[in-house]
Amino acid sequence: MSTLPADAPTPETSASLLDTVGDPVIVPAEARLRTARRVFDGTLAGTAAMTVFWLYSIASQRGTALFPRYNIDAQTIGSVIGGFFFFWIFWGFVWYLIKRAVLRRWVGFSADELRLAFRSRMNEPFEVRDLVARHSERRIRIADMIGRRGRFVILGFAGFSYVYRRLSENPESGFLTLGLQDGLFEAVVFSWVALALYYSDGWLARMFYGAQSRVMDGQLARANCLLITWLWSLFRFVMVPIGIQLAARFPPATFATVYILIWGSYLASDAFSEIVGSLFGKQKLRVRGLGDVNRKSVAGTWACFLASFALCVGVVLANHLPPAWIALAFVISVSNTAFELFSPRGTDDITMATANALLCWAFGAIVY
Repeated sequence: MSTLPADAPTPETSASLLDTVGDPVIVPAEARLRTARRVFDGTLAGTAAMTVFWLYSIASQRGTALFPRYNIDAQTIGSVIGGFFFFWIFWGFVWYLIKRAVLRRWVGFSADELRLAFRSRMNEPFEVRDLVARHSERRIRIADMIGRRGRFVILGFAGFSYVYRRLSENPESGFLTLGLQDGLFEAVVFSWVALALYYSDGWLARMFYGAQSRVMDGQLARANCLLITWLWSLFRFVMVPIGIQLAARFPPATFATVYILIWGSYLASDAFSEIVGSLFGKQKLRVRGLGDVNRKSVAGTWACFLASFALCVGVVLANHLPPAWIALAFVISVSNTAFELFSPRGTDDITMATANALLCWAFGAIVY
């Protein structure tokens, strides 16, 4: 039997806390599995549509308005395969081990609880309510945050920093769609892999989903992950026509700043809202989304705004842009906060980034 953490609630106090905020909602397992199946079917249809479009771009050899003269070569295939094995397998394995260690040694999960936490959870019972009755909910949330944010934020900020420096030194007209052709190929491949591993309990599925699947999402954890992954792939399409318009409206000297206002502010908002909310927030704000427990905190919401605003203002000042750009930074930060809070969980990636791009487009139309 595992030793409970000192701050672990008793079953009575845990049930009282959950009843006070109304979470987790008691939903029959059959209903959760139906929801998981609907997410799978919808993502399957969306991935098939993306694949048809991608294959047409290759087979026609005429390209499309989005992908002129699009071809796949050995270098592209090698890059996608290398990226898959590095990010989804090696990097996923690293953070799978870290999250597993945190759950085992700090949260106090037993061997059986660990086994269930990293399986699909759709082939056997998995009740968040029972886990929270035995362990600290805050510690479980922190473990979820460590796995998700450790895996994505480190490489994400490194990638955005690289593109920002590249654009600062050599502005390119396609600055918002850099690597989009290879990105489409990656989106198609990774979406099919995510679908293939969705119900699997094998080691590859644990590497792919383990670090990012929240314990607190219960049986719908992989449904949430699958939806996020697919919507992020869809956003690459959304950004093409917007990116073309932005490149036409803004002077090249501002491309790097616009890039950060759209992409960097979204990453900072999303990351810090979860990090601060998990560490310090009281999860009392009920939100919609996939998962057994759907709550956010006031502290996380403030962190979302402040992280975005600090980053945006810092970049504006560093590039010596007029005061109107600080106003844009404020509006974008408010937008990030609103969409992060009110978008159903799993959809805020695409709503925040799309809204940022449209706000920049409107600003460019007015100022330039």
